Amino acid sequence: MNELTKKAYETWKNAELSDEALRKELASIANDEEAINDRFYKELAFGTGGLRGVLGVGSNRMNIYTVGKASRGLANYINSVSKSPKLAIAYDSRNNSDVFARRAASVFAGAGIKVYIWKELMPTPALSFAVRELGCDGGIMVTASHNPAKYNGYKVYGADGCQIANEAADRILDEINNVDTFSDYKLVDFEEGLKSGIIEYVSEDTFNAFIDAVSTQTFIGDDIVKNVKIAYTPLYGTGLRSVTTCLKKNGFTNIEVVKEQATPNGDFPTCPYPNPEIREALEVGLNVAKEVGADILIATDPDCDRVGIAVKQNDDFRLFSGNEVGVLLTDFIAKRKVAMGIMPKKPVVVKTIVTTDLVNRVAGDYGIETRDVLTGFKYIGDQIANLEKDGEVDRYLLGFEESYGYLSGSYVRDKDAVNGAYLIAQMFAYYKAQNKSLLEVLDGLYEKYGYYLNTLYSFEFEGESGMKKMDAIMDTFRNNTPKDIAGVKILEVRDYETSTQTILATGEKKPIDLPKSNVIKYILEGNSSAVLRPSGTEPKLKLYLAISSENEASARELESKISNEVKKSLA
Repeated sequence: MNELTKKAYETWKNAELSDEALRKELASIANDEEAINDRFYKELAFGTGGLRGVLGVGSNRMNIYTVGKASRGLANYINSVSKSPKLAIAYDSRNNSDVFARRAASVFAGAGIKVYIWKELMPTPALSFAVRELGCDGGIMVTASHNPAKYNGYKVYGADGCQIANEAADRILDEINNVDTFSDYKLVDFEEGLKSGIIEYVSEDTFNAFIDAVSTQTFIGDDIVKNVKIAYTPLYGTGLRSVTTCLKKNGFTNIEVVKEQATPNGDFPTCPYPNPEIREALEVGLNVAKEVGADILIATDPDCDRVGIAVKQNDDFRLFSGNEVGVLLTDFIAKRKVAMGIMPKKPVVVKTIVTTDLVNRVAGDYGIETRDVLTGFKYIGDQIANLEKDGEVDRYLLGFEESYGYLSGSYVRDKDAVNGAYLIAQMFAYYKAQNKSLLEVLDGLYEKYGYYLNTLYSFEFEGESGMKKMDAIMDTFRNNTPKDIAGVKILEVRDYETSTQTILATGEKKPIDLPKSNVIKYILEGNSSAVLRPSGTEPKLKLYLAISSENEASARELESKISNEVKKSLA
C-alpha cells in the first residue's frame, strides 16, 4: 500500500460518516490491507460514461460521498456554462439508486441549479427525453445498466440529451478534482427543495410525451394482426410501465408479464447478472413463455436501454443476438419505409466498429449509407445531432450496437429499449402475418449474403494489478502485430488510440477520422476481424470476433481456431 492510498484511507477513517453501513464496512476492513488498497488506491474513475463502480466505502466505490463529490464538480461545470442552469435526474431499481439520485439533487440545488427529478424509477431513454423536453442543460441517470448487483453508476448527459463528449468530461473531471469529498459544500434538504421549488418532480405530461414520441416509430398498419402473444420481463428494472404502456397504446395488448421479475429489486434474485444477452438471465422468462404459449419473449435490462428477445422454435425458444436483431430491424425498417413511400433521400444507418458488417450489405441493397462509430451509443447520438444540425435528421433510419441497443427515432440521443421492444413487436407481427418466423427471415438473409458469426469474450482483471495487466496486454497487441491468427492472414491493423490504420502488406499508414479510444482491430483475410478493447464500465478486457463464411459450420470452425489462439495471449 503506497502513501497516497494510506492517506486516502486515513481521511475516510477520520471523517464523520453519516451512513451506518459505510461505517461498519470501514471498520470491518481495518486489518485487511488488500481490501483497503482496493477501495482507496484511486478515485472512482469519471469519464464520458460518468461514474460506475462497486457499491461500498472508499474513494474507489459508489457511495453518497463519491456521488456528492462528482455532483458538485458537475454543478460547478454547469454553472460555468449556463446563467439559468437546469438539470434532470432519473434513476433505476439498483440498490441505492434512489438515495444517490436524491443526494445529487440536494447537491445541485445547493449550487443554485433547478432540478427536475422523476418521481418514480424510469428508463435511461426517459432521462434523455426529459433533458430535451424540459430544456435542461444536462442530466444524470443513476444506473449501472446491466452490470451485476454489486455495481451502481451515474451517467452524465449534455443539453442535447446525449452522453457527454470527451471535452466536457475532461472539464467536469477538472472540477471534480477541485472538490473535497468531505467539504461543507451546501446541501439542500430534498423535501425542503421540493417545497421551495428548486427541486421539482417531472410531470406525467412528460412521460406521456415520451410514449407518444416512441409511438411515432410505427411501420405497420391496422391490417396486421397485433394479437401476438408476448411474454415480457423487465428483469426487476424500470421497463415495466414504459414498455407495456407503449405496446398496449399501439395495439399489442396480449402481454404476459413475468411476475417473478416484475417488481423492482436491486439484488436481481433470479438473474444475478441482469443482462438480456445472457440466457441465464432469461430462464425465468422462458419458462413463463412456454407455460402461457407465448410466441416471443422480450426482456429489457434494469435501466431499459437494452432489449433482448427469444422466439419460439419447435418446443423451445431461440435467443437472438444483438447483431441478428439489428440486421433484421435494418431490413424491416427499410422494407417498410419503401413500401409506405416514406424512405428519405440518402438514408443513413449508424453502427459501432464492433457490430456486424452484414448490415453494410443489407443496407447497401436499399441504397442506405452505413456509418461506423466507436463503441458507445453516444457516438451514434453524435451522428444524429450532426444530421439534425444540417437539417437532415430525417435521413436517420436506425442506430444500433451489438450489445442489444437500438434507436430508430431522433427524439432521444441514447439507445431505447422501449423503442426497441415496440420495433421488435411490429417486426414479429409483420412476418407472422406472412407465416414467417424471424429465424426464417434471418436464414434468408444469410442465404443471400453469406453467414456472419459474431462472438464476444470477456476476461476479468480485478483490482489495481488487473488494470496493469490489461494495459500490458493492450501494449503487446499494439506493438507486436503477428502476421496471422490461426493461419488467417492479418491484412491491416486499426489502432484507434493512435488513430492509425496500417496496411501490413505495404506498410502504408492512413489516419482514422474518429475520436481516440483504446481499441485495436485486426482486419483478417476473408472479410473477418478481431477487436480487443478494455470495457469502459467493468474491469474486463473484451474480445470481439467477426467471422464471415459460406455457412454456419465453417464459420464456427474458423471462429474456434481464432478464439483459442487469441485466448492464449490473454492468459
